[in-house]
Amino acid sequence: MKIKKILMSCLLLAGVLSASAQEQYPKTVYDHNPYWYLQIQGGAQYTLGEIDFKDLISPNVQVAVGRQFTPVFGLRLAVNAWQSRAGIDFASGNYWNAATNQFVALPGGTTKWKWNYVAPGLDATFNLSNLFCGFNPNRIFNFSVFAGLGANIGWGMDKEKNWDNVNLLAANYPYTLGGNQNTEYVWEGTKVRMYGRAGVAADFRVAENVSLGLEVNANTLSDRYNGKKAGNWDWYFNALVGVKIDLGSRYSTRTIEAPKPVEKVVEKVIERIVEKPVPQQIEPTRAFEAKKEPFRRDVFFTISSVIIPKGEQNKVKEVAEYLQANPNATVEITGYADKGTGNAKINRSLSQRRAESVKNALVKKYKIAASRIKTDFKGDTVQPFAVNVENRVAICIAD
Repeated sequence: MKIKKILMSCLLLAGVLSASAQEQYPKTVYDHNPYWYLQIQGGAQYTLGEIDFKDLISPNVQVAVGRQFTPVFGLRLAVNAWQSRAGIDFASGNYWNAATNQFVALPGGTTKWKWNYVAPGLDATFNLSNLFCGFNPNRIFNFSVFAGLGANIGWGMDKEKNWDNVNLLAANYPYTLGGNQNTEYVWEGTKVRMYGRAGVAADFRVAENVSLGLEVNANTLSDRYNGKKAGNWDWYFNALVGVKIDLGSRYSTRTIEAPKPVEKVVEKVIERIVEKPVPQQIEPTRAFEAKKEPFRRDVFFTISSVIIPKGEQNKVKEVAEYLQANPNATVEITGYADKGTGNAKINRSLSQRRAESVKNALVKKYKIAASRIKTDFKGDTVQPFAVNVENRVAICIAD
């Protein structure tokens, strides 16, 4: 009895999986459009060192312009700038002076210094959300990684202006030339050094083309950057928050209709032919033509827009070609707006202007007579599609 129940459960599960695997038609597919974006960020920097953590924190800003070429890959030119810090903790004690053959008493304390920099660089970006979960322009959260190279231009390591306890440094120097206390690499003027960078970014979409983001990046460059000789690469780390604005249309949509069912042809074998008299026709035979389905194209718009997107303009062209091929045909264009955006007044105006936008394209670009075009608009009172973003549409039906 248990085996029978198990078999029945397996059959039911297989049926459920089979039903869920069937795709729902018609369905909307999103195609990625390459686009530019602008990014403005601010935050803090930690320059790796041996003194207290709080003494190595400094302000930081970054401005970037990028291009998203595919759903996954992009490039950005980022300019990071402001300030870095470094310092030395001196321990008090007696140090042997080989030149005088005697001990010297040295004071203890902390010497700190800071300097300014600007660091332009080029990063390659990779959207892991689109890579592993597929392209979805309406996704709220996107996680990315990036890596790049650039040049760090530093200046202002001035002992008179940007150093604390210079006298302490002078008192201890040159008795502290060992380990992380060596200031042999202290520099002046302006220095340019190459750097490498890598990091992660999390973006939260708050509007159609606007995201708020958090970024953390690590930067490494030569041992001479912070003025101390340590025998290894110098590092600084940036934590930034900011806004990212996408410029232009990020995607276009297209509708995939359900595939036509395969017609089965059944051949019948005639075993016997029986001749029968033809019945008398009482009424003359009338020929009936199959009813033709009206020609339809759905022209989708981006949020709050009445401009026909580039990816949708071919649909308007197809409507025009149908009307040109059928001189007696007319078209009715009905505009809609999605209920999830704006209010009833705004959406009513949007839907009307979307219908008029398609009509104007037919009249001005394709020379279709205005008398053959009827327009209507529904605002957000009618939602022809289940998916909210698909209701930003003008539906064209020609007959």
